[in-house]
Amino acid sequence: MGNCLTGEKIHTALGRLTPIVHRTPLITSETTNNLVGKKVYFKMENQQKTGAFKFRGATFKLMQMPKSQLKKGVITASAGNHAQGVAYAAAKLGVRATIFMAEKTPLAKVNATRNYGAEVVLTGETFQEAYEASVQKQMQSGAVYIHPFDDYDVMAGQGTIAMEMLKQEDRIDTILAPIGGGGLISGIAVAAKHVNRNIKVIGVQADGASAMHDSFHSGKIKKVKTVSTIAEGIAVKQPGEHTFPIIQKYVDDIVTVSDEEIASAIVYMLERNKTLMEGAGAATLAALFAHNDKIRSRHLGVVVSGGNMDIDTMAKIQTLAKKLHQPA
Repeated sequence: MGNCLTGEKIHTALGRLTPIVHRTPLITSETTNNLVGKKVYFKMENQQKTGAFKFRGATFKLMQMPKSQLKKGVITASAGNHAQGVAYAAAKLGVRATIFMAEKTPLAKVNATRNYGAEVVLTGETFQEAYEASVQKQMQSGAVYIHPFDDYDVMAGQGTIAMEMLKQEDRIDTILAPIGGGGLISGIAVAAKHVNRNIKVIGVQADGASAMHDSFHSGKIKKVKTVSTIAEGIAVKQPGEHTFPIIQKYVDDIVTVSDEEIASAIVYMLERNKTLMEGAGAATLAALFAHNDKIRSRHLGVVVSGGNMDIDTMAKIQTLAKKLHQPA
């Protein structure tokens, strides 16, 4: 059961997670519906515990592990949301967690992770360096590594979002989900097709971090040398080894959006729905506005994956959003 992802496994995850995670609201906005000519349903994972969907996958992963393994503790590296998800899940289950983060990680994210009871190790200039340090430490300590996306239990936990959405609104015919390494959309696509194989699943990447988009459309894994986007939650240089084949099989299309489009979506959601989305969480709404004419759907589900935005970046986001609306 640990080495593949099935609809049954996600259904099991839903049963186990229901008492622990928030069943996040599914909201609709007449303004948005009128703008795009579709019924749009936002799945508000920015209101999940820790402010993002990652808590689901981390919790299910820990629940699947034998006690003997949990005694050794867990370890991971993260830019933010996965760190908080693992830290909180570990605290809930009484497990020791060590989390490696790059030295430049915003203090708010570092403090939030520490407040959930994890030990935070700040090391390296980039996420990659923090990740490599965490892998070395794992080999020395024997703690269990919790990968942010390339793990079937983690994917199953994230897939519970789609099952919840379809219980909340069974007319949904298409789901838009953001993609970094692909753990979220893998779970969502398998879950959605398990419930109804006619549901379309469309992934969204930032055009400054388009490894999965490029791999999907070329049919082979492509890495990008550098990533540059305000959506740091999906700034991943290469697709997951386990997620890519699942995405090839179950995802219908992948599109990209610009930072200006993401910024504009953040501002729109703040103004219209009084809701804060982080860059990764806003990518799906940005795609709806940018690619609306190509998305054939009457009842569209949009995953708002998280809301942990560094408020210091708000001025930059407003500037980027204005660029999009200036006449060329």
